[in-house]
Amino acid sequence: MWRGLFLWLLCLSTGAAHAGVLNKTDLARRFPAPLLVGDKQADLPVWPLFKQNATATALVGYVFESVDLAPIPGFSGVPVNLLVAIDAQGSFMDVAVLSHHEPVFLDGLGEAPLFAFVKQYQGLSLKQSLQIDSKAKRSNLPDGSRAYLDGVSKATASVRIINQSVLSAALKVSRKKLGFGEGAEPDQLARVRTELFERKDGTSLLADGLIAHLRLTNRDVEHLFKGSPGAGLDPVALAQPDAVFIDLVIALASVPTIGRNLLAPASWTRLQHRLEPGDHALLVLSQGRYGILHDDFVRGSIPERLVLKQDNLPFDMRDLDLDLRLSQPASLPSDSVTVLRVIGQAGLDPARPFAFTLPITRLKGMIYPEKITRDVAFTLQLPARFVIAPAASDKAWGGLWRSRRIELAILAGALLVLTAALLMQARLTANGRRFAWFRWGFLLFTIGFIGYTAQGQLSIVNITSIIQALLAGRTLSFLLYDPISVVLLAYTAVSLLVWGRGTFCGWLCPFGALQEVVGKLAAWGKLPQWRFKAHTDARLKWLKYPLLGAIVVSAGLAPALTDQLVELEPFKTAITLNFVRAWPFVAWALGLLLLGAFVYKFFCRYLCPFGAALALLGRVRLFAWIPRREQCGTACQSCRHRCDYQAIAPSGKVAYEECFQCMDCVVIYHSDDQCAPLIMEKKRARTIPITPVVQFKETP
Repeated sequence: MWRGLFLWLLCLSTGAAHAGVLNKTDLARRFPAPLLVGDKQADLPVWPLFKQNATATALVGYVFESVDLAPIPGFSGVPVNLLVAIDAQGSFMDVAVLSHHEPVFLDGLGEAPLFAFVKQYQGLSLKQSLQIDSKAKRSNLPDGSRAYLDGVSKATASVRIINQSVLSAALKVSRKKLGFGEGAEPDQLARVRTELFERKDGTSLLADGLIAHLRLTNRDVEHLFKGSPGAGLDPVALAQPDAVFIDLVIALASVPTIGRNLLAPASWTRLQHRLEPGDHALLVLSQGRYGILHDDFVRGSIPERLVLKQDNLPFDMRDLDLDLRLSQPASLPSDSVTVLRVIGQAGLDPARPFAFTLPITRLKGMIYPEKITRDVAFTLQLPARFVIAPAASDKAWGGLWRSRRIELAILAGALLVLTAALLMQARLTANGRRFAWFRWGFLLFTIGFIGYTAQGQLSIVNITSIIQALLAGRTLSFLLYDPISVVLLAYTAVSLLVWGRGTFCGWLCPFGALQEVVGKLAAWGKLPQWRFKAHTDARLKWLKYPLLGAIVVSAGLAPALTDQLVELEPFKTAITLNFVRAWPFVAWALGLLLLGAFVYKFFCRYLCPFGAALALLGRVRLFAWIPRREQCGTACQSCRHRCDYQAIAPSGKVAYEECFQCMDCVVIYHSDDQCAPLIMEKKRARTIPITPVVQFKETP
């Protein structure tokens, strides 16, 4: 029965996950006259948009749902479904949210920031490099090749996933329907090896295939037009057949070995400042009668006399309008020096051949001249050692990990310190005062850095999102958009095997650490501390398991209900949103902290569904790491009475599923001032044996 139910859920979720919700009638209401919505295309789930004019019906663009083309799971594990409309030139007409389950936008920040974020796409182009920057005002550079999207504070992972969904879906449509697009997703391309530099001159660069060279004489060009209406139309070519028509060199100057060798140092620096990460710069050098920039060319635009393709897809190359100087002009043609940029978003792969075409056009006639064009093709292929091939797992989240490398390094260092401390617990707990300083310091680090700075609060949402993704047959790659959480999840998974739930709940949970600080301060402030009787405490500890079960079941059957149930956790309110939220949520979080001032860590012990999940998973723990003596639980009950979590039975047995690894009992175990058996041993060692004195009577 359970297997059948699981398969039914799997089929239901998979079918719903990849199907759009709109039909032609819905779209007609969204795009009223003078626009007309065509029938859904058979080869791609898109609807064409037309505009009726006096003489004909013209194609305006295409509209589609992102979930049909790029079902990238959101932070909740469920893809955000977006309505996307692009025009025939690849510009966004509209982007709107159809459905989402992102926790931070559900009763957190609210949906207004999400709607405002997606509205920024309107008017931007797929040909631009679209970058998210929470500090930047939305603006384009004068050449229109870059645009910035204002991010959403505290929702970094969600907006990056949404951006990836929009671009991936739109690029698929543009490639299939509009005749342009990317060869692959930008983060799945090879990358230039920026750290590699080899000193070479122009001759060596040519010999090693690092630059492409095309040299045509007038005779060569005349031969191209032989037998066509364009033959014999160039008197200069006929008069000087051996003169140079064009001597052309093209080099990928964004490769350090090429750019630094060809450009003067100051010019190389100027070029670097004009390139964004992932951009490519093509240095075009030429001399002769013919150049890629004609007399009427507008600087900063796209040259018509040079075409670049990969896999038969054209790439725009825009003039950077830079005045650059060569370091060795004598060795290469240098009458004309031009730099063209291909933006990173275009998806140019530096490891694949660059297929260039040089079109040469002749005109025949005066009033309505006939154009006769011949194309000259040549290629450029970088040697493999100058590029880094993409790993099979490379995705759009790679840049996010690189951008958070400092936070990740700090977290990794802290986890190493914690691991060393837990492995050497006997040495650390031998001195109670030293251990107390260490624990307080780490708890404050957990609250300040892991919680509020790095936003690394793990929660039941991490589990429900995994469940929903697996039921829908999707991968778990969405987790990689939150690097801090991935590291903490991995560490927690390992720690469950070694120590049980206590490592996360007692050391790495920001809200748990906040509760502990509140509880300890309340005790020091002489507030009454309520300790339930053993049977009441045991019953209350079972509450968290049905709560966990309800959330897990809803994750498979009713995701919308899950969004409500997970609000049982105050983590999002207290940590993620820093109490900036609607008053009922703030009151709930503050109420739990206040209750924890009287009942030690009330939420963690009795209500936390994430703690319940870790307690169940922690039953696979391999070690009983808390040291015990024969007297524990028989003659001595000190640790049981002093355990704030009431996790030690009268028999002395430790309930590891309820242990938060505070190690207070371990401190007692090693202290000859607190551990009763050690105290007795010390007393026995100090006892001076009394030897009876035998008196003898003198004999007379």
